[in-house]
Amino acid sequence: MRRTGTNLPKVGQYNRAVVLDQIQLADGISRVEIAELTGLTPQTVSGIVRRLIGEGIVREDGATISNGGKPRTLLRVNAGAGLAVGVHFDPSQLSCVVADLLGHPLAKLQQPVRPGAGPTEVVEAVAHLVSAVLARADVPVDRVLGLGIATPGPIDQTLGALVGPPQLPGWTRVPLKEMLASATGLPVTLDNDATAAAIGECWAGAGRGVADFAYFFFGAGVGGGLILGHQVHRGGSMNAAEFGHQSVQPDGPPCYCGNHGCLETLISPKALVTATGLEDYEAVRRAATAGDPVATAAVEAAAAHLATAVVNVANILDIDLVVLGGHGLRHLEAHFRDAVAHALATRPLARGIHPVRVEVSPLGADAAVVGAAALVLHTTYAPQVADLLSL
Repeated sequence: MRRTGTNLPKVGQYNRAVVLDQIQLADGISRVEIAELTGLTPQTVSGIVRRLIGEGIVREDGATISNGGKPRTLLRVNAGAGLAVGVHFDPSQLSCVVADLLGHPLAKLQQPVRPGAGPTEVVEAVAHLVSAVLARADVPVDRVLGLGIATPGPIDQTLGALVGPPQLPGWTRVPLKEMLASATGLPVTLDNDATAAAIGECWAGAGRGVADFAYFFFGAGVGGGLILGHQVHRGGSMNAAEFGHQSVQPDGPPCYCGNHGCLETLISPKALVTATGLEDYEAVRRAATAGDPVATAAVEAAAAHLATAVVNVANILDIDLVVLGGHGLRHLEAHFRDAVAHALATRPLARGIHPVRVEVSPLGADAAVVGAAALVLHTTYAPQVADLLSL
């Protein structure tokens, strides 16, 4: 299902975003095709396209022959018209990219985070990394739309603050958005890493053009992002899709959230290290890849728990797609994808009428950092249903 516009008055910005969305998705589409896909009149589409070309966001590039024989000019996004910086703040590492309007990284840098580093130290490191990545990409700061920062949750979006993330002891109501804006001089968009990764999938990954999908993010823990009706679903406190805190084993180990048998406690890197007795997660990956029976059994058990959680989400939300991604999935993708695919083919109630696909994110380990840059692009250009409803 594609997004459609409206020919009602006072919705110019929404329609502009809908048209740009179609051009970005197609990478070569005519004005006539946009009108057919969006339900907008040809006159409305032409006016919007004329303004987008004037702003340098869209360019005419080539032509195609219509059924009537008259060439139709193709439109494409001018990728360099909008640049964003993205930072993924993982408790152990900072990753930073500069991405263009299509979500393609132009340069990327990483650096470790000192164990126990406090907010001031991390903010200074982020500011240095942003300057360095812009220099590497040869991008002046005045061409940057903003900085997106993807962090562990929970987050208070109203305050732009981290609210005691379990993986960051001592980080209690840290006003990270304000601190980074002051340190970098850039407008800052803050979100949790899983939601950022889901938005990244919309711009440059498996979620392009998909109306309803769930993103399972594997990092130090297990998070989630939800796209419903082409919109990010955040919930009442803006912290929806905590898939890692589904209780899939009621008599399972206690979780820091207060529950027992949460998915995260059973399939996180820490859980797999405990289950195998190996020294670290990299050792688990190597052993499972080499066919070690203990490591393989632990990974397969984790994959089975994940499959149960995914089926729950599919049954409740009736989604089209499940995306698995994040740096914590690296080298174990096949185990988890195959278990989830089998479960989705055999267990959801609506499987006979609505198959649900599963894909490993093509963004791989860069899902969250590309998603962080996409936060800026999404905020700047994506159509928001709330904007339409408020008119």
